[in-house]
Amino acid sequence: MQVQTIASALYQAAQQFSLVTMTPALDAEVLLAYLLNVQRSYLHAHPERILSKIEEIYFADLIKQRAQGQPIAYLTGHCEFWSLDLMVTSDTLIPRPETELLVELILKKSNKLSCVVADLGTGSGAIALALARERPQWTIYATDSHLAALNIAKKNASRLKIKNIIFCHGIWCKALPPLLFDILVSNPPYVAENDPHLEQHVLTTEPASALLSGEDGLKDIRHIIHESRIYLKPKGYLLLEHGFSQAKAVRNDFLKVGYTHVISHQDFSGLNRVTTGIFGIE
Repeated sequence: MQVQTIASALYQAAQQFSLVTMTPALDAEVLLAYLLNVQRSYLHAHPERILSKIEEIYFADLIKQRAQGQPIAYLTGHCEFWSLDLMVTSDTLIPRPETELLVELILKKSNKLSCVVADLGTGSGAIALALARERPQWTIYATDSHLAALNIAKKNASRLKIKNIIFCHGIWCKALPPLLFDILVSNPPYVAENDPHLEQHVLTTEPASALLSGEDGLKDIRHIIHESRIYLKPKGYLLLEHGFSQAKAVRNDFLKVGYTHVISHQDFSGLNRVTTGIFGIE
């Protein structure tokens, strides 16, 4: 009977992943390291290690799911964001690296000792948790209309021992208490319902409610822009992530309701990804 080593298992998995991912070897390593509960470096250091029959069976199942398009984060239940190990499930959107731009911009815009921030539609809690970790003296509110997602965010805060976040169940700003905030931030749904570029398997794996937003993808963004005005302090900031082709439309909506210093910022790929504005000053 042919035995399967770490090296042979990784090779076979990468071969099967080649049609569904740009990083087949990396995906294979992440899944096998997760299964064996080891670091990826262990796989390279022990390529001759023989898998047990049970490990082979479980790895084959992971390979099958990944080959069918299931995201790595859902298979492992974890995703890294801002160097934080976040628990994710199919109830939450998988945090993207480009969303870290929101965190970077907020940290650059405010170095106040005391700051009240709201992360609208927090999902797994990625933005709120990153800000709370970097600014433990700040008060962060995190909202989500989906209770299952909010519970995941709460669990992440507990796992990471982050205590300066207040979680609120509800839709966008309406979930917030009657306070004025220094900063409102959101990575809302911004994909058009009929977007031809949207990969179909994404809709079958990630929650559509966290991705789709009306015919042009701007329904939720417009709602937040209009609603945010009554929740911000004078000179308060609003930061929104959006699709790279939506920047001009988003800037126009900011300007229509009285935001100034409206700027679109590029992500690490050079694409317009975040638009910011200040309310209450000329």
